[in-house]
Amino acid sequence: MVVLSDAGVISSSVAGADQRVAVLLMGYGEVESYEDFANYNEQALNLLTAKFAPVPAWVYPPLARLLAMFDRHEWGHQHHDFISPHNKIFEEQRAGIEAQLKHHWGEQVTVFKAFNFCAPYLPKQVLAEIQAQGFERLLIYPLLVVDSIFTSGIAVEQVNAAISEINTELEAHQGGAWLPRTRYIPSFFNRPDYIQLLAQIVETQIQSQWLKTYAPSQIGIVLMNHGCPHKAKGFTSGISESQALYESVREELIYRYPLISVGWLNHDTPLIEWTQPDVTQASQNLIQLGAKVILFMPIGFATENHETLLDVHHIIHGLEKQHPDVSYDQMPCVNAMPEFLDMVAAWAEPHISALMAPEPTAQLSHSGHSHNGHHHHHHH
Repeated sequence: MVVLSDAGVISSSVAGADQRVAVLLMGYGEVESYEDFANYNEQALNLLTAKFAPVPAWVYPPLARLLAMFDRHEWGHQHHDFISPHNKIFEEQRAGIEAQLKHHWGEQVTVFKAFNFCAPYLPKQVLAEIQAQGFERLLIYPLLVVDSIFTSGIAVEQVNAAISEINTELEAHQGGAWLPRTRYIPSFFNRPDYIQLLAQIVETQIQSQWLKTYAPSQIGIVLMNHGCPHKAKGFTSGISESQALYESVREELIYRYPLISVGWLNHDTPLIEWTQPDVTQASQNLIQLGAKVILFMPIGFATENHETLLDVHHIIHGLEKQHPDVSYDQMPCVNAMPEFLDMVAAWAEPHISALMAPEPTAQLSHSGHSHNGHHHHHHH
């Protein structure tokens, strides 16, 4: 419960309540109802496309509706009313991570989820709830493999917008502001435990399914990253991070399985230069080198979505027509694998500890000011 003191400053009436930490797990989210496509696309265009394509704002609503028609056709007619399992898996991830953290911290930690594009879990809706529950400490945790303007960049942008909105409201009614203490976990493309888990998933699949039929050198592995536009107005585009992830997983496998390629799952937007080779090209290259089976392993995605499911399904379908003598194996993302959820929770531990530690004292922040000559004579 939050009470207002006479001065209009918010203070917590629950002893120790201010020690609690809200973990905000953030993902893209995917629409589950076809009516929502146009809205979803407009959100995505506003937040994503604006970062790399020179598109005027008035174009977004009609473009979003047009894209919705395509989506409706693809998901509805070609794929028998495909509904993405993304949100369901994300909830399993949230619950699993929360269970792990509560195991350690008890009721002091709650894990919330926010989706970039889907109500009722938009960051501003979820942060309003976190603030209403009296949390003062916030761990911003995009559950996205690679750090870029299109992933964690949007997450932070939306969190900041939400905090501003909450504070505008508070100042109008109460004269205070909610300035949560925050920590942030950027991404995990370079975490050794994640890299080893991906390699181990591939290894296990090969040993159980394919070594009986093919020599290790005939097994092709396409490690799928999220495609990135080459130009992102100087923002971090995610290319070098994705490339580093690919190199690390490849390093774990290459000595046994020489046929490995990165494959980028691109959104082929006209006039935009995307990362190469795409997944089709990567597969054809490996087949040319003698691959008899191609494993498609998503490494740049932690949660299944329409790209890892539908797009890869389309790609395999196309390859089967051209190369009917080759086998294809579409593998799942890490999703809610216990090993994955354990590591995600473990990565959060030091940040939760830091948030629970007492605030740095005023004296420290004061001495921090005095290094800057301009502040010497200001009266506080």
